[in-house]
This record gives sequence, structure tokens and C-alpha cells, in this order.
Amino acid sequence: MKLPDHLQEGCLIKRYNRFLVDVDLGNNRMVSAYCPNTGAMTGLSIPGMRVWLSRSHNFKNKLAYILELVEINSSIVGIHTGRANTIVEEAITDGLIPEIVGYKTIRREVKYELHSRIDILLETPFQPPCYVEVKNVHLIRSTGPSPGYYEFPDSVTSRGVKHLDNLTAMAAAGNRSMIIFCIQRSDSNCMTIARDIDPKFGLAFDRARAAGVEAIAWDCKVNLTEIVLKRSVPIVA
Repeated sequence: MKLPDHLQEGCLIKRYNRFLVDVDLGNNRMVSAYCPNTGAMTGLSIPGMRVWLSRSHNFKNKLAYILELVEINSSIVGIHTGRANTIVEEAITDGLIPEIVGYKTIRREVKYELHSRIDILLETPFQPPCYVEVKNVHLIRSTGPSPGYYEFPDSVTSRGVKHLDNLTAMAAAGNRSMIIFCIQRSDSNCMTIARDIDPKFGLAFDRARAAGVEAIAWDCKVNLTEIVLKRSVPIVA
């Protein structure tokens, strides 16, 4: 997935609520930018971090900039959760995910279950559809139960539990269901579920796996021009 052109480099001053950050662009320019990430962003919102912003081209937005990338330990991490679905969709279209090749149609945000939409619905004649839920991952902790692992979630996510329960229902009805963890960084080798952060998500994940929901994780190559899937990594649940 290509990133917007002409990202603006800056220095993070602070993240002062879930949706807003202040960034120093240099030359006495300080801007407030939209933070497209509702999670805790543990370790990724430290004042002084090098960050990159894109320009907003939506006239309805009150803020001119959007936080896209942060740098930690010389690695660039994508924090825009809205990019994950596009990254995965492009990889499916290009046949890069061997578990889900051969489907004829790909649709995004399709209504299913009650008051829910599936991130990606894959269909082909004479086969059950494949319901794909995409989760954006960016957490690595230096301490805790699994130091150095990619982890999800980074905060309590009731929506994530609901999505897993929906996938479980689809699998029980005879459909193919899958959760894909899209990791917008590439500085670890395996992923785990952060059960200490959200025990309910951990239990929902276990129920889903027992019901036949597939789970895979891919990390990404992230630079200033694009974010693309890099390699499949094991999930140590």
C-alpha cells in the first residue's frame, strides 16, 4: 500500500487524548494532528519521538495533518489502524497470502450478523464464503508476560470480542472464517495474545479457534513510501 506523498517529518510533543497529538515540525511550527488510533499506543507515543504526518485532503476535517508513522529503536511503525484493511486487501489481490488464494471476488465492509460488517468477504462459485476480520497490531513490550513479542490487543476491546464471536458464529454455520493480524512493524519474530491486557479477548480468541476460526499473522515492511506485508509469523497463543 502506497502512503500519501510528501509525508512531513516532526517531533512528537504529546498525545493528549486518543485522537489528538501535538507535533513540532521545526522552524517554530507546532501543529495538532489527528491520531487515527484508539488504542493505548504503549511505547509509541513518547514525547520526543520522530514521527511522520500526512496532509488531510478531506475538507470536513478540522485538522490539516494525520499521524501516520513513528520511529522507535530505528524501526518505523505504522500506527494508522485504518490502513490495515487496505494492506491486507492488496496482499490478497496479489496472491501473497497462500491460505486465501483463488477467490473470485473481494468485498469490503459487507453487512453480516446483527449490526455488524465484516472487514473483507471473499467469494467464489461452489464454495462457502470466507469471512475475514483484520486486526491492526503495533504493540511490543519490553516487560510483561511476553517481552519482545508482537501483541494484540494493546487495550481492552469489546468490539474485538464481538468480532471474534461473530466469526465463531459464521464458522459454526459452515462458513470459512479467519482473523488476520496485520502487524505494521517488522522488529520481532512471533505474535501472542495480550491476555493480561484483555482477558475477555483472550477467551473469545480461544472459543473462536476451537470453533474452527483460522488465525494468521503477518508483519509488514514499513518505510516512508509504502507499507506491505513482509512475512508470516507464528501466533503463540
